Amino acid sequence: MVSNRCKMAVKEELKKLGLHFIVVDLGEVEIMEDITEDQRKRMKIGLLNSGLELMDDKKSVLIEKIKHVIIEMVHHSDEVIKINFSDFLSEKLNHDYTYMSNLFSEVQGTTIEQYIISHKIERIKELIIYGELNITEIAWKMNYSSVAHLSNQFKKVTGLSPSHFKQLKEKRRSPIEEIGVSIGSNN
Repeated sequence: MVSNRCKMAVKEELKKLGLHFIVVDLGEVEIMEDITEDQRKRMKIGLLNSGLELMDDKKSVLIEKIKHVIIEMVHHSDEVIKINFSDFLSEKLNHDYTYMSNLFSEVQGTTIEQYIISHKIERIKELIIYGELNITEIAWKMNYSSVAHLSNQFKKVTGLSPSHFKQLKEKRRSPIEEIGVSIGSNN
């Protein structure tokens, strides 16, 4: 459960079952009543119909929390973390990083580091497309030690340099004033 839409869907399912919630948060729901096995089954079906899944085990919940923290940091925060990301994740989720890393790799088939890099590259693409920041500003915002480090990682993942990616983006669109100009000049 990462978005407000997900939280709303969970709240709706709880209301349908006549359950009263205290907290509906990332991967966690606290309800006032004891839930029956029938209510649990109906909740599971209702959530599946909404594209969500009832997670019964703490490991799945932890993995979702790890993903949520990474997505929040990469895509929704302007805060630049000054400590090592592994320390940040451990502090934020109150778990040993090695345990979280091993669990994440085992279940997701990729490392936390690769997951972070994938999200950072997608965010960098977005920032390049917006065109509001230059590559130096993007490198600083995304907590890279240098433009060269960002460029190398970007190229390793996408096969393109950031500047080549930007050129491709610019070639996809033509200014309105230029559309049809070459056709009209050939007449």
